[in-house]
Amino acid sequence: MNRLTSRLPDWTLLLVVVLTVAYFLLTHEGLYALDDYFYARYAHQLLTGTFRVEPDPLGLLHDPLKERPLIFGPVALCYALFGLNIISTTLWPLLATLGCAVLVWRLYRRREPLVAAAAMLLLGLHYFTLNLTNYLYPDNILMFWCLAGAGVLLRGQEPGRMAGWWGAGFALLSFAALLSKETIVYYLPFYLGMLGRDAWQRRHGQFWGAALATGTGLLAAYLGFYQYYTHDALYRIHLIEHTNQFLQEGNYLAGNRAALLSRVTWQPLAFFVAAGMGLMLVLAVVAGSHPKVPLADAATESARPPAEAPDRRFWLLLALSTLLLYWVGSTSLSQYNPISLLPRMTTPLLPPLALAAGFGVRTIVQRAGWWAGATGLVLLLAAAWLRNAAALLYALPGFYLLLLGLGASRPWWPARLRAGTAGLSALTVLVLAGALAIRPLYFMQKPSVSAHFAQDRLIRQHLQAPTQGVVFVDDYLIGNYDFYYGFRPPTGLQYRRYWARDSVQLAPGQHAWLLLNRATLSNDELTRKLIRYSPDSVLSWYPGRRLVAEDGPVALFEVSGF
Repeated sequence: MNRLTSRLPDWTLLLVVVLTVAYFLLTHEGLYALDDYFYARYAHQLLTGTFRVEPDPLGLLHDPLKERPLIFGPVALCYALFGLNIISTTLWPLLATLGCAVLVWRLYRRREPLVAAAAMLLLGLHYFTLNLTNYLYPDNILMFWCLAGAGVLLRGQEPGRMAGWWGAGFALLSFAALLSKETIVYYLPFYLGMLGRDAWQRRHGQFWGAALATGTGLLAAYLGFYQYYTHDALYRIHLIEHTNQFLQEGNYLAGNRAALLSRVTWQPLAFFVAAGMGLMLVLAVVAGSHPKVPLADAATESARPPAEAPDRRFWLLLALSTLLLYWVGSTSLSQYNPISLLPRMTTPLLPPLALAAGFGVRTIVQRAGWWAGATGLVLLLAAAWLRNAAALLYALPGFYLLLLGLGASRPWWPARLRAGTAGLSALTVLVLAGALAIRPLYFMQKPSVSAHFAQDRLIRQHLQAPTQGVVFVDDYLIGNYDFYYGFRPPTGLQYRRYWARDSVQLAPGQHAWLLLNRATLSNDELTRKLIRYSPDSVLSWYPGRRLVAEDGPVALFEVSGF
């Protein structure tokens, strides 16, 4: 194997790790939704021993997030080790994201170095993979368990393995995914298909025997746990159905029937392209075409290893079955409710799709010619259809592959960049890295839209015990201000909304403050739904104010006469 090719996965892993950590630190926006706030609060309750396993006795607080202990459980450990802050809160999603890159590297670093490098880039530098590193959402954590479980299934059935241990590990990883998010069920048809095939062919009995025994024991304990605490072994399923019933106005057979046809036909494809997944889809189609790849001479690294075809089929079939369920599946057993077309909902699909696409990159590098040209043309068509900044993701590799297809067989084409050479492998990886890094790098240099860290500094410096009084804040901060105090705000401080000023009366010795976060009040996502006032209008409500401190777009005023 060429030395340049053998080192591609190592350098690619380093690049992915550096960019992921840089993105995590430079784009962090603090708590950004109810989900991460609830997970953080449950982690704190777990750490302090106040977490309640059983549901609310009044039946009012049916929160599905509470049933995902492998989301907030590791966060509680991070709090114990590093204290309660926004970095320790989101360290677990970051580690899970980095863990996915390491798993791909470990799976194919020696077997298929080009596949490893391409898949790490396509998965690790996918914008929404990076975007989910700094929010306490379950999606990247689930992605880690999905990839780990599928990798154990693939490798655990190879000759010479301790199949029983690998089977038990497969069951444990699948159960860990279940304790993170329910959409691991999207892998179930593929797993059942593998089990049925092996049972028919009477293969891998030790692996599946250990997997089924371990899985049955874990599932029995899980259902028994719910039966003991909730008197309903299927409590989690019923909770999901209750949530779907609550949201039935958007159901595609009830309140949203007119949109059903588009949702199960063209909308998912348009969504995938707009979200940047079209590059992986096109490359996966190339891998699925299974062309007859000629063996290169001994001077190149392109000779196909024996495991290439089974691995390629494995990831292609897993990606296809998951894609079909995402496209037409339902989140409910009692009504047809397809999963939301949101980027963060696609994380179970990303690992097998990225690995299948990695094999597609390998095919293109080996063949070049019209395979590369046709792929490049499709990517350019996607870029032309988008006609926005995201089109660069398709345009750059599209032009490169079109040029490769037209020129690779010409006499003037450099010999070191011929089909199947180490030079062409390295250049292709470099082009992919450049195209995928554009959007993350752009957002890394943009100003914050929440100014979380500036707000946190002002609260820590000026709004701590023994200070007493009232702090007027926006409608977003009012829902999570206790996070800034480790969920234990000072008893002498009350937080109230801006518009509650007329109902507040200060006791002797108390003061009132106005905390104005201009970044929050100009955030498009919040002003469209939650906040209906501007910084200037807020200031006009408090004419008697004195500036106490200012940190970037965040200002703290002492107010009177409101």
